[in-house]
Amino acid sequence: MKTGDPELMREINRFHVLDIVRRYGPISRVEICSRGALSSTTVSAITGSMIEDGIIETRPVGGIHEPTRGRPRVMLQLNPEAARVVGVKVGLHQITVAVTDFCGQILSSLEMPLRVRRQPVSVVADIVEDVIRRAVVDAGLTMKAIDTVCTTMPGIVEYATGRVRISPIFSTRDIAFGEEVARRLGVRVIVESDVNAATLAQQWFGCCRDLADFVVVSLEQAIGLGVLHGGELFRGARGLSLDIGRMVIGTTPAGKLLRLVDLASEQAIVRGLEADPAIADAAFAGRGLRHAVEHLGKGDGAVHDQVAQAGRFVGISVANIVSLFAPPKIVLVGSLLSLGEPFIKAIGCGFEEAVAEPLAGVTDIVVEPFSDVLWAQGAAAIALCELYGSPWNTTGPVQTG
Repeated sequence: MKTGDPELMREINRFHVLDIVRRYGPISRVEICSRGALSSTTVSAITGSMIEDGIIETRPVGGIHEPTRGRPRVMLQLNPEAARVVGVKVGLHQITVAVTDFCGQILSSLEMPLRVRRQPVSVVADIVEDVIRRAVVDAGLTMKAIDTVCTTMPGIVEYATGRVRISPIFSTRDIAFGEEVARRLGVRVIVESDVNAATLAQQWFGCCRDLADFVVVSLEQAIGLGVLHGGELFRGARGLSLDIGRMVIGTTPAGKLLRLVDLASEQAIVRGLEADPAIADAAFAGRGLRHAVEHLGKGDGAVHDQVAQAGRFVGISVANIVSLFAPPKIVLVGSLLSLGEPFIKAIGCGFEEAVAEPLAGVTDIVVEPFSDVLWAQGAAAIALCELYGSPWNTTGPVQTG
């Protein structure tokens, strides 16, 4: 990284100024300087050009003062009409869409229950297009008014290229899903893992608004890991998302490796109920997990043992995350939390069993069930972060190549 590159520093400062205005606005220039550790000259130059470009707007506070007391105080806030984006969460049995303004506030949302898993890529792309177009119309907009779409799904996604490396949604690997959707919509499309959308949702709208460092673990069809460090999402090489579901958690008596997703995912829980003849139909219809919850409520001991085992392995994995990162907070999200107290208690027991003694009290573990609409809103936030760092007339970095 060319840390002395003035254009790079301008881009970084611009992003942080926008993020400060988003998080704390309406806010004065003086407070931006304080929170961002930036000079008044830098803040004035950045905010002045962003006001001119219509990205932020002024908001006078108070009335007309006497001359001796100076002018009214001017506060800055994001201009909600500066951009509109769409966030999408693609699940095995539902697609959820949120259309938001530049502040991340929802203009319209739509949840479409349907069987997505194992459909051909072209079919999934067609469905995503249809749901997006309907949500945009519901927001009173046209596709020409949309700046960016961010589609998210479980699995390992390569953010830099928009390729889905592996996902329970698809039967094949290395799918250029971003290109498929962009070709249909005629707008820029980002593809990201759903856990990173959940992570940004927690930072923007959830229980981690005041944290710059925390971890999210999504417990669904895949078991994803989202890491926010220094206020920004951490991604691997080429923007690869993190998936602890593929972490080895043990071996079979025959020596076969067991991965966390084989023991503690939604599919693993449902597979444990295959002795019930009704489970096949329930699973096909996307109601397999609900079936497990019903069995738990009836005191089914076999299901309770299955859930307890899954929770224990999740707890052990969370302890491993603490050993690696020692984050101040880990947030657990996802459909498996609907299993309730038996599952959550087992996570706690597994964590206490595995966590290293010096780290036992370092991390606050929070259970945060939230809706798929908020998840899609997090996907929209990823698209907005892209716009915060993109050229806006005179404001953004110089494009080369």
